[in-house]
Amino acid sequence: MDNESIESYVVIHNIAKRHNIGTLARSATAFGVSELILVGRRDFNAFGSHGSASHVRFRHFHSLREAQIFLKEKDCDICGVEIAEGALPVNQHPFKKSTAFLMGNEGTGLSSKELEICDFFVYIPQYGCGTASLNVTVAASIVLHQFGVWAGFSERVRDGNKFVVADRPVKQGKRNYCNETKDTIIEERLSRRESAANGFFDQGKNGDSSSSNLLEALFVDD
Repeated sequence: MDNESIESYVVIHNIAKRHNIGTLARSATAFGVSELILVGRRDFNAFGSHGSASHVRFRHFHSLREAQIFLKEKDCDICGVEIAEGALPVNQHPFKKSTAFLMGNEGTGLSSKELEICDFFVYIPQYGCGTASLNVTVAASIVLHQFGVWAGFSERVRDGNKFVVADRPVKQGKRNYCNETKDTIIEERLSRRESAANGFFDQGKNGDSSSSNLLEALFVDD
């Protein structure tokens, strides 16, 4: 297998707890994720990323369908992390090529729309009896590590008791934003209302997102 051509992605769509997204970005950088794909709103609470979010690319889509089309153009499988029918243990490494991992909502798991776009499913075997499931960021870390082992990603250089952190990359431009058309603006506003109803994003007094807008910092004018 040519591990130089293998990539991993994380799709973020329906995660309810705001601080989990920043922690997901931290895990993504640790385990060699190529891009974090946000579906719906662009902005989120960056708490938990500890600065590592600047080392992973972000890409935004307004709908799951758009994200699916992009990933298929990349010849990428979409893997749902869920205890679904036919799901395989992640430690059996049931991977074939570049893979995007779709994480379920902390409380309800993957929605019917999310299940529809998945090519296959994996779950994380548990050996203790004290909990029914893992926190989404913990689950993502385990799955991404297992994928990296299967893909043969090169281990990062260490310095003492820590891994060497790369220099902060140049800020990304707005080219990864979806073009703003009338239809996409309407779609995003509908998505904002749905996300706000789920308590997903920080909202100001006027319904605007808070100043903790990670993507506005990452995507700047060229």
